[in-house]
Amino acid sequence: MGIINRANWIKGALKLGKDAPTNTSAIVWTSVVSDVATDTGLDFTKTFVCKSGVKKAELQISALGIYEATLNGARIGDFIFAPGWTCNEKRVQYQSYDVTEQLKNENNLTVTLGRGWRYLGKNPEIITNGFSNKDMALIAVLELEYEDGTKELITTDKTWLVAESKIRYSNLYNGDIYDAGFIPEGSVPAIEINHTKDILIPQQGEKIVETERLPAKELMNTPAGETVIDFGQNLTGYVEFKIRGKKGDKATVQHAEVLDKDGNFYTENLRSAKQEIIFICDGEEHVYKPALSFQGFRYIKLVNWPESVNLSDFTAIVVHSDMKRTGHFECSDRDINQLYKNIVWGQRGNFLDVPTDCPQRDERLGWTGDAQVFVRTASYNFDVEKFFTKWLADLAADQCENGSVPHVIPDVLDKQGGSAAWGDAAIICPWQMYLTYANKEILAAQFDSMKKWLDFIQSRSKNFIWNKGDHFGDWLNLEKDAGNKEADKKLIATAFAAYSTALFVKVGNLLGKDMQEYELLRDNYKAAFCKKYIKHGKVVGNTQTACVLALYFDLTDEKEAVAAQLEGLVKKHGHLTTGFVGAPYLLHVLTANGYVKTAYDLLFRKEYPSWLYPIGLGATTIWERWNGIWPDGTMADKGMNSFNHYAYGAVGDWLYGTMGGINTDENAPGFKHIIFKPIPDERLDYVKASVLSRHGEVKAEWQRVDGQVKYTFTVPQGCTGTATVDGEVTELSAGVTEL
Repeated sequence: MGIINRANWIKGALKLGKDAPTNTSAIVWTSVVSDVATDTGLDFTKTFVCKSGVKKAELQISALGIYEATLNGARIGDFIFAPGWTCNEKRVQYQSYDVTEQLKNENNLTVTLGRGWRYLGKNPEIITNGFSNKDMALIAVLELEYEDGTKELITTDKTWLVAESKIRYSNLYNGDIYDAGFIPEGSVPAIEINHTKDILIPQQGEKIVETERLPAKELMNTPAGETVIDFGQNLTGYVEFKIRGKKGDKATVQHAEVLDKDGNFYTENLRSAKQEIIFICDGEEHVYKPALSFQGFRYIKLVNWPESVNLSDFTAIVVHSDMKRTGHFECSDRDINQLYKNIVWGQRGNFLDVPTDCPQRDERLGWTGDAQVFVRTASYNFDVEKFFTKWLADLAADQCENGSVPHVIPDVLDKQGGSAAWGDAAIICPWQMYLTYANKEILAAQFDSMKKWLDFIQSRSKNFIWNKGDHFGDWLNLEKDAGNKEADKKLIATAFAAYSTALFVKVGNLLGKDMQEYELLRDNYKAAFCKKYIKHGKVVGNTQTACVLALYFDLTDEKEAVAAQLEGLVKKHGHLTTGFVGAPYLLHVLTANGYVKTAYDLLFRKEYPSWLYPIGLGATTIWERWNGIWPDGTMADKGMNSFNHYAYGAVGDWLYGTMGGINTDENAPGFKHIIFKPIPDERLDYVKASVLSRHGEVKAEWQRVDGQVKYTFTVPQGCTGTATVDGEVTELSAGVTEL
């Protein structure tokens, strides 16, 4: 773990102002802790003098909470919300920074600490020495290496001082209150506490960074008389603004994703989350941005702004994990291009250290089901190998003793879990990391977790039907709206049991394990599914999702009949009725079974419900619901209606794989061998798709030229490909090939 093990956690008794709780303390790790939970930002400071001749200075630092560190007034590093979000009881990342150039003879190291994700949603149970789940802690060590070969360590200990910061309140859901004129009454020495260091791990995932700055686009006065600014894009991050007001003026910046049907600022879908910034002026001009909270928004509303509003004073800063962009897609249809952009922005908005469901309301959790349906698209859009390696390690760490996988990772719902399609992230996500990146190591690292999940399923099954437990089923499907019953949850569960077992067998074989037991289990699940859920060539229940799963998971030998059943259901309703479970596979199944036009018809559909319906209403990210906003402008639901929710963006892998034609080969993963299989549609003039693999850029293009379709495929050096065009198969070597 490096030199950080030599540091301590520390604690200091600290009285807060008259409007805040009293008898509160802070920790320095040594550490710093709070006896009474507080949302006030805390400043931990260490002053020290360096000898001359410093050759190198490295700071290792972590926190229970989130931190921002400065040395001599300059920010250390560009990691936002460090140390990130992990299952704090078992795994806490620490960061290392080279601060050599920031050193002076006399130095001031200050770390501002906020609660961040600290035990989000959990009860403040006492752990040890009065250190509760909601308390914050800091641990750090600065190693100074001198030119004469000597070294000096400056660690968190009793010599650190603790004071309240100008951040009077900070909460990930509610935002910040910043008092520019606040001066603390004083500081107190930190007090050491005895908290384990065994949970510390080097930085494993991607750091969180500011990735883009968007200028304000429009200043509007709503029908309700509100002062609102539109940034033109739904995003995750915060607003940097310039402000000057009289001492004591309180200005508020509120955040929202959409306007209501009348054009007024809409926040009911945030539920209890305030997501607002309150700035208390001191009479001087300031440029401010939050340090300890983020918001999901496109619009902001200014309340009690102390001066005239100038658009150039407001900039939206986009924040997410530092993922490299690897995938690109473009076609001749403007709406489909916007859909693709929305998919990318949905990923940017929700891949903030963990794959969250949404970035705005009082949730923002790492839902496993959302992650597994989107993981393939995610791995084409961006390099997410490190991102998922870290998150899956937390999944394994938070997995229950009986093998159940919590619904959200990190687990803040107190071991609520065990749902089919959600818990299956334990197998589906690492398998996709193997397909996209040829990462065999992640399969080995997650193997025991996969096995535990499958053993849990067996404990909930009878005669190879998963018949016990609570499941989300085909979440947010439209079967009831179409006058049908929803897909049977036990059917869905058994289908996923068979699918995950089949993937696990592949994983075990790759790792050289004896998989006979699970090969038999896979066959038994399939046989049980066929016996119970396939009757006279049809899937019982007559739902689109049931048909989709039977076909995609290879659970029926009567594929032609079941595919015809699915085609008939789509034609009957004229649209999809699938939810989170069925929608990601729907177009793939139709395409694979000869109903390509039907798949394209669903994609091109602009009326509700469809992927393009939100585009017509100005969406710039993927919606949680097919009916987030009804055609008349009314909202579908107040309690669960995110407008930045990437799950339905899983259709992106069909854009890459069928429209563009780029597919992995599980026998030569990581695009070592590429399966090119583009299928054009007469409504399109061209499609361009590319994925930057570990070997180089994979590209597939087609366009109509003089009544014919011209195909161009690019295979990286050291790789091969197989192109299937109009039924003809061509083997490709490295380079560019035109067909």
